[in-house]
Amino acid sequence: MQHVTSFRRSVGALAAILMWGVVASASAQTRGMDHRDDRRDDRAGGRAAKQACKAGDEKTRAECRQVKHSTKHGEAEAKPNAAPATNPAQ
Repeated sequence: MQHVTSFRRSVGALAAILMWGVVASASAQTRGMDHRDDRRDDRAGGRAAKQACKAGDEKTRAECRQVKHSTKHGEAEAKPNAAPATNPAQ
């Protein structure tokens, strides 16, 4: 009788450990964690774009800064000295 109780406790403990391991590894990321990862990727992309711009030697420092800015903020291409679009009068 003692052997059966000991076996059941062992199986129960093993099942609990396995379930805890599965739950801990399957935790979903929160929106905040996703946003942080996106910001990190944007910063890394901006740094890479600026380094590539500086290595080219055909643009000024300010133009390379604008390239970095446009990369981080998702713009297609840097547009220095571009006037903002105005809405037509209705």
